Amino acid sequence: MSFDIICFDCDSTLSKIEGIDELARRVGMGEAMAKLTDAAMNGEVPLEAVYERRLSLIRPDQDSISWLADLYIAEIVDGVKEVFSALLAQGKIVHIISGGLRQAILPLATLLGLPAQQVHAVDICFNDDGSYRQYDTDSPLARNGGKAEVCKQLMSEHGALVMVGDGKTDMEAKQAGAYVLGFGGVVDRAIVREQADFYSTEPNLLWVLEQVL
Repeated sequence: MSFDIICFDCDSTLSKIEGIDELARRVGMGEAMAKLTDAAMNGEVPLEAVYERRLSLIRPDQDSISWLADLYIAEIVDGVKEVFSALLAQGKIVHIISGGLRQAILPLATLLGLPAQQVHAVDICFNDDGSYRQYDTDSPLARNGGKAEVCKQLMSEHGALVMVGDGKTDMEAKQAGAYVLGFGGVVDRAIVREQADFYSTEPNLLWVLEQVL
């Protein structure tokens, strides 16, 4: 099977962490936030039902976003650098599509050779003193079905697309006609195992190359 565009989720796919949970843990709310995140990723509650609630409780400032950006890189999943290097060398169009916070993901994308315009995530706004103001409430990626919207747009521009991810929101890419590779190497979710076109629990992401090249 040949694909023009290969898209990756970030949290628990390119990096071993869930960014919002790490931010919560940093301010002493870790356990409660992890339950909310898990409920959304398992499809038990809509993403939009927990998105604003999580951020309004955590209120991440610029310093915590920089800290998270470093953590994404420190906790990179095995094989990710090699996968991106191989795909880009073959001239594939690679994107990151994430419900995470864009400013925290951009340094990881830069490390992997992706330009900022190929990172689709939720922008966050700060006050002049660096404190949290708001997130982009218009972003499709802060609600269910958002990844399908982004995939549909990319497919209209470029052609066949594959989405690689670990959660229920990644499975929604199928609504746009995308082929979905489920990744259970960090978190093994039953709903992803059931709905993905192909599923792997290999902890190293190198298996993706066999599926897309």
